Amino acid sequence: MLLPMPGESNNPSIARDKQRLLLVTGLLGAGKSTALKVLEDLGWEIIDNFPIRLLERLIDTQESGDLAAPLAIGFDSRTRGFDPRGIIAQVKALTGRDDLELTTLFLDCSNPELERRYNETRRRHPLAADLPAATGIKAERELLEPLRRWADLLIDTSEFSANALQQVIRESFASGDGRELTLTVSSFGFARGMPPVADLVFDMRFLDNPHWVPELRELTGFDPAVGEHIRKDPAFEEAFDRISGLIKQLLPRYRAQGKAYVHVAFGCTGGRHRSVFMAEQIGAALRNAGFSPTLLHRNLGSRAADLLERGPAL
Repeated sequence: MLLPMPGESNNPSIARDKQRLLLVTGLLGAGKSTALKVLEDLGWEIIDNFPIRLLERLIDTQESGDLAAPLAIGFDSRTRGFDPRGIIAQVKALTGRDDLELTTLFLDCSNPELERRYNETRRRHPLAADLPAATGIKAERELLEPLRRWADLLIDTSEFSANALQQVIRESFASGDGRELTLTVSSFGFARGMPPVADLVFDMRFLDNPHWVPELRELTGFDPAVGEHIRKDPAFEEAFDRISGLIKQLLPRYRAQGKAYVHVAFGCTGGRHRSVFMAEQIGAALRNAGFSPTLLHRNLGSRAADLLERGPAL
């Protein structure tokens, strides 16, 4: 479930009268600190490691002059008195208040990636004591599962660099204030999971796969030989024209509706050839049409792997 973008309310007076409150939680090492820092840069007031049992008391002490600043509260399994089911019950009661706009963000990450991050930083998992980090991660995942299922927005950071996570947080939570539309065009590999936040997703797996040409396998969509191979596919030109035309038609409509951020994602199997080439070509077409897209390639650095490609039909 994706959050409605700020500034999209049809009744501005109602939006101003509500205190915007975001609860940020998730697995340790999944990126909560990074998310909170970005939110702070975006103008949110930040409180980390806050005892959630005191949440209602905190809200009730907010003065009317504080309503202009949205509030983000971070908490995790280390927070004093942490009880996922109790937190859910407490927040459910608060969602009925007409003076609050309350949302919960859960940051998830795969177990292998979390283990890698702990090994890389040489930090102990707080729930593992003297046992391997995997033990603490497993215990924490079981503890947080009720919150994960219940959260309004879930972002899986397994394949994200810190910069990629920062961009997703900006796209989801920056306030719309009438500025120019911020446009992101990205590539990704379906074999490594769908992007968690994207407005338009196009599947490029219908195009001939350069992975199965030995001399192209280790190259990427940036290499001319790969681009030439993809362009030779009879389906490419028409698909490119239709997709670029659709995006150009939709972007002004998004802007007219007050949407501040738009993310267009292109996927292929591994995220290194077809999706990268198409994203770059669409980015160039949009620049020629007067837009200013930011290009992001999520899996470009991933190793080409036959296992991920799953056979020449893909």
